[in-house]
Amino acid sequence: MNFIESLEQLHEQYGDVGEASLIKEIDHLSPAYRRIVETSSFCALSTCGPEGLDCSPRGDDGCVVRIENDRTLLLPDRRGNNRIDSLRNIVRDPRVALMFMIPGWNNVLRINGTARISIEPDLLKSFERDGKCPRSVIAITIETVYFQCARAIMRAGLWQPDNQVPKANLPSPGMIMQEIKSSFDGKTYDEDWPGRAAKSMW
Repeated sequence: MNFIESLEQLHEQYGDVGEASLIKEIDHLSPAYRRIVETSSFCALSTCGPEGLDCSPRGDDGCVVRIENDRTLLLPDRRGNNRIDSLRNIVRDPRVALMFMIPGWNNVLRINGTARISIEPDLLKSFERDGKCPRSVIAITIETVYFQCARAIMRAGLWQPDNQVPKANLPSPGMIMQEIKSSFDGKTYDEDWPGRAAKSMW
């Protein structure tokens, strides 16, 4: 294979950046960008730390983040697998990236910035759902905001109903874990999961 080894080679391969790719990047939430964030119930949170990189899905039944102001977002750490990979990274390296996705919208919104983890009781209480509060809230200071070109989602046909893959065509979580550890009871895990999820959503 022929690999690129320098920025000069890279720029020569790709050429100049178009105007539209540059003017869309700003350091705050404009009214249009705010509307997109307010509509998004899902984003991916990327972090980095000494052990490597992490990209974590984040979702809510409303806006996935709370807009504190045009430079600050608040992301509750809702119940998950308790690995806290993202949080461990943020404590040691505050750099984060968010990618917001909205079903039916072919673009994505990207936000880069820095984050801190708050356990302020009143803040946690403000995110209470069904009597349960998040254990922490990630406060993100925005450094750059821009929307991403739609070609990737259009190529993938991500929102086209005909592209949905039946669950039976993919390995279940239980199957995956039993393949890794043969003594693991994957069948029981899969059967019990819907009930566990319903009782532990928040």
